[in-house]
Amino acid sequence: MKKITIGAALLTSVLAIAQEKDTLKSNDIEEVVVNGRYYKKYVEKQGSSSLRLNEDLIKIPQNISIITARALEDQQVTTLSDGVLRNVAGAQRLEHWGDMYTRVNMRGSRAAAFMNGVNVTSNWGPLSEDMSFVDHIEFIKGPSGFLMSNGEPSGIYNIVTKKPTGNALNGTARVTLGSYNMYRGEADVDTKITEKVAFRLNLMAQNRNSFRDYEFNDRYIINPSLKVNLTDKTTLTAEYIYQKAKMSEVGSAYVFSFDGYATRPASYTHTDPSIDPTKVDNNTVNINLQHNFNENWKLTSQLTYVNEYTMGSDIWPSNFEGNYMIRRVNYWEADNTMKFGQVFLNGYAKTGFVSHKILAGLDLGSKKYMADWSQGYNLDKYNANDDYNAPADHNYWYNLETKNYGINGTNAYFGPNGEYKAFDGTSKPLSVRAGAGSTIEQNYTGLYLQDELGFLDDKLRLTIAARYTNVKENNYGTKSVADKVTPRIGISYSIDESMSVYGLYDQAFVPQAAIFRDGSTVKPITGNNMEIGVKKDWLGGKWNTTISAYNIIKNNATVNDPANSPSEQFSILLGKTRVQGVEFDLKGEITRGFNTIFNYAFTENKIVESNDPQNNPEGKRVPGYAKHTVNGWLNYTFTDGLLEGFGLSFGGTYLGDRSSWDWGGTNTKQMNDYVKFDAGASWENTKFRVGLNVFNIFNRYLYSGSPYANYYYYQAEAPTNFRLSIGYKF
Repeated sequence: MKKITIGAALLTSVLAIAQEKDTLKSNDIEEVVVNGRYYKKYVEKQGSSSLRLNEDLIKIPQNISIITARALEDQQVTTLSDGVLRNVAGAQRLEHWGDMYTRVNMRGSRAAAFMNGVNVTSNWGPLSEDMSFVDHIEFIKGPSGFLMSNGEPSGIYNIVTKKPTGNALNGTARVTLGSYNMYRGEADVDTKITEKVAFRLNLMAQNRNSFRDYEFNDRYIINPSLKVNLTDKTTLTAEYIYQKAKMSEVGSAYVFSFDGYATRPASYTHTDPSIDPTKVDNNTVNINLQHNFNENWKLTSQLTYVNEYTMGSDIWPSNFEGNYMIRRVNYWEADNTMKFGQVFLNGYAKTGFVSHKILAGLDLGSKKYMADWSQGYNLDKYNANDDYNAPADHNYWYNLETKNYGINGTNAYFGPNGEYKAFDGTSKPLSVRAGAGSTIEQNYTGLYLQDELGFLDDKLRLTIAARYTNVKENNYGTKSVADKVTPRIGISYSIDESMSVYGLYDQAFVPQAAIFRDGSTVKPITGNNMEIGVKKDWLGGKWNTTISAYNIIKNNATVNDPANSPSEQFSILLGKTRVQGVEFDLKGEITRGFNTIFNYAFTENKIVESNDPQNNPEGKRVPGYAKHTVNGWLNYTFTDGLLEGFGLSFGGTYLGDRSSWDWGGTNTKQMNDYVKFDAGASWENTKFRVGLNVFNIFNRYLYSGSPYANYYYYQAEAPTNFRLSIGYKF
């Protein structure tokens, strides 16, 4: 990040440049300080180059929301699962395996995970991105397959990483301390080596325990990047991201109960202190080459390689009766390798009174996920001899009420020799142990062409586009090939420079890595999306609003099979579903020193044509969303006087009528509404920043969960906790 301190006489010109001309981008400047006057960057007017559109957001006929690094810093967000979604209307995190990965749902289904424009989504990944190397996050609502390759019609989120700016030496160093023995250090160094070569290095190390016993999450990041101006028109950027996670077994957050949700203290866990930790190593390499032929035509090509290796475990009941459970440790070793190639051309031309913004490109992708799920064992005995043919003896089971481990409250039995049973990964290579039954492969090719026609001096814009996608998959031994041409038609009209209205028709085509219990695979998701909206900039772009309404029809929609065991991943076919909703976003500086983020979303997802009328009748709600979502974040920073640089923040999140993986039957308990409030205080000048944030300030019992088999599972969130950070800028 960089701050520029200038005299008051230059205020008008600086704001005009930053807000009207968009020449000061987030990579170059995070905020402007004018004699103590802070202009925080809660608003971005353009997306990254990986968004491909090369146009102001207000002119694009689609709902696109950008979360800036400054907003993340004020909220003291550390990973994607750590409060990021409060900044986006309708986005919700579904609980699963702690902070190993973040599943984001919006507009009724999972949002695909992208990084710098490539689809890094996998069944259990990617590893939740740490914010230390994130410049900003772009949320693109609705079908985004045309823009960014394959993706659900709900939309995508695109992590845009920090890049070298080419400026003189500058950077930040930050130390964060927090509840539950959280210790975190970050460094961001950005400099130029020569006039043509720039370098940036981001480092992060974190040790953090939990409000639950035996639970921890340690993370480490190394992220060097290099930018080389090969010529005046050609730029090469290369980056490497190494992420390492070491955490307690990922089932430690789950609580199981026959009585419903939140039945035990928030700190409750049934894990054990001696289980080997889960370890994840993620290596990402990205090379981007951009060439400007002239001021109107630009060619971008990109190669990306991702490898994520996981060696982990989780606990799930193998037997569960009343307050007694036999806990089973399930091991898995997985390798997730992805390779991507992209090339696209942006151009501008004019024919008579009509302008043309051309986008044409090619996407190539290869993904392979293989895992060994075959190993595991019970931590607790069925009876004295562990004989399932003899009557059960609860004295040898884990007692949820007293938390006793086996007979006489001691750890009496762990594996066949009275000790923990280790994972055996030495006998055969992972590829052999995984086999076809635990391997997912996907190879895809996409070709696309778009022309945005501008009329009336570009006040009226008509977008006509088409994409051809071909996908070859091998899902757990079942091979399939699918292809489709999907059109895209959009219209946007600028009422004036600060306000536009738009409409969009798009089609979805999403191959699914899903398998039914009988071994067959599901057909790709297809469907139609219609969206209308209004975008408005206020006070010269200091704050903006977007309101949109949408209707998404999905064919071949699936949900997780409720009969799945923890290691199973079967799906069931719902049929045709319809998602409808309204979303409102507001962000930016409302008045001098007062910045806010506020959003509301109404979402409704139902089956309109059922493949299984008995169990999933028409009109039944599809799981995976909250019907009402409200988020707010308020920050006031004093700009002069004795309190200059001092700021106060307050925020809240409300999820009403919410669902996790399954709504459950008519006799199943539903989750309570989710209400959480946070607050913060900060002080800063041009060199130092001190921030204190307190989360869940009213100490509410927060949880999310789902019915499962004949019982419930849920995960509790942390009680009231804090983070204190001290940062230095140079």
